Amino acid sequence: MIDTLIVCALEQETNNQLNDYNVLYTGVGKVNSTFELTRHFMIYGFPKLVINYGTAGSRDLPIGELVECGRFVQRDMDVSPLGFPRGTTPFDKTASVLGDAHFIDSLVVGSGDSFVINKKEYEGIDVFDMEAFCIAKICDKWNIPFKCYKYITDNADEKSPNDWEQNVSDGILEFKKILDEVYNTTSN
Repeated sequence: MIDTLIVCALEQETNNQLNDYNVLYTGVGKVNSTFELTRHFMIYGFPKLVINYGTAGSRDLPIGELVECGRFVQRDMDVSPLGFPRGTTPFDKTASVLGDAHFIDSLVVGSGDSFVINKKEYEGIDVFDMEAFCIAKICDKWNIPFKCYKYITDNADEKSPNDWEQNVSDGILEFKKILDEVYNTTSN
């Protein structure tokens, strides 16, 4: 069993800077991250901590900021025509907002299988990504501690595709500082 598993969508987000760590690259999106993390657990067992690192857009946070996120929603789950609030999976016992209830003021990540270029349609979400909710849900189901860090690459607007491409690997050095200082993962 490993102590810490770092989960990222793409190798280009880490720019080959995490070779000394236990890293799982899942690919982009909710299905890929769910499948690959579950598969990893079935083969290698459960770590003591899962840390998700990746890139994200934000409505208010500046490009170039690395943030810790504490609450997670599924922004593209919409069964409101059946009377369920947006973000709620019908008939699922898992809460629609995952994370530590003690950190009510923590940043909310909205995960979905779309690249956000119109942040106005997602009120209440601070950070937009494509994997964190699924990783948080899997960790919640198996009672594995979970942390999430997102590097803001774009402002979830019409310039986002170009901004993401320019900034995708810029946050890794800041993330490595957190790993080394807070989690001391270099020996895991």
